[in-house]
Amino acid sequence: MSVATASKALNGRDEVATATRDRVVAAAEKLSFQPNALARGLISGRTRTIGLLTDELGGRFAIPVLLGVENALGNEQMSVFLCDARGDPIRRRHYIRTLLARQVDGLIVLGDSNDVRSSVTKDIPVPVVYVYGESDDPADLSLLADDAGGARLAAEHLVSLNRRHIGHITGPSSYRAARDRATALREVLSEAGLSLVGDPLHGEWSQSWGRQAGRMLATTHPELDAIFCGSDQVAVGVSQALADLGRRVPDDIALVGFDNWEIFAADCRPPLTTVDVNLERLGASAVEYLFAALDGVRHSGVVRQACRLVVRDSSG
Repeated sequence: MSVATASKALNGRDEVATATRDRVVAAAEKLSFQPNALARGLISGRTRTIGLLTDELGGRFAIPVLLGVENALGNEQMSVFLCDARGDPIRRRHYIRTLLARQVDGLIVLGDSNDVRSSVTKDIPVPVVYVYGESDDPADLSLLADDAGGARLAAEHLVSLNRRHIGHITGPSSYRAARDRATALREVLSEAGLSLVGDPLHGEWSQSWGRQAGRMLATTHPELDAIFCGSDQVAVGVSQALADLGRRVPDDIALVGFDNWEIFAADCRPPLTTVDVNLERLGASAVEYLFAALDGVRHSGVVRQACRLVVRDSSG
């Protein structure tokens, strides 16, 4: 058997008979043969690598998205390079040049707030997908979590439990995600003939803000029977404040978070009902769209991935 035939068999080419391919694959497995990725890249013009460029400092979003990307790439025996620009435009340009010098086949640009960001596509000769951050160029493809849809799930859940005095504690109003969630909550309450208790309380995405705002909301509005929080971290702080005030969760006040951040949701007392944005799925979807673009099928616009409600004890 020639080297060319063996190569065609290992690469799944159609012109090789099934019996021949089976013999070659069996021999390769017996010899623990691994194809030379560099040689494959030279032949195909691809390096079988993807760049993931993030501006997110804490890793809260980058790591789950990275896991989703790695899982999707692993099935294709591809690799990913992770670069953290830390919100610095100079570092961002440096990493783009570095990734292009490595001849990555595509690039995933990760945001941290689902908000609009400047497009970098014009400087990049390979396909680009934006994840958890919307490009300001409608010709680009942006994959976002459906913040409004997730908030509707949380609000509808609380209304279905006959909670009628619902408050909202969330992150900074400068975050579109926080604004979209607050707007969707009010829409659901209005549809049910209800009004939000007070105004949405905007502050930091932190437990300390949750404690401060939870104490303020519960003492100012004794009729309060539910709180929807814009993040799990905030919700944990709220639960601590309610416990200090002697208000029982969920008997007195039902509590719902957002993100399904396991380190907080599972550790909350009681365990936290929350909205799962499925960041790993966002990463895997980005890879699927990159593969499509590499095959000549490019997409554009905004795709919002549906969230799901994870019900635990905090909502009763």
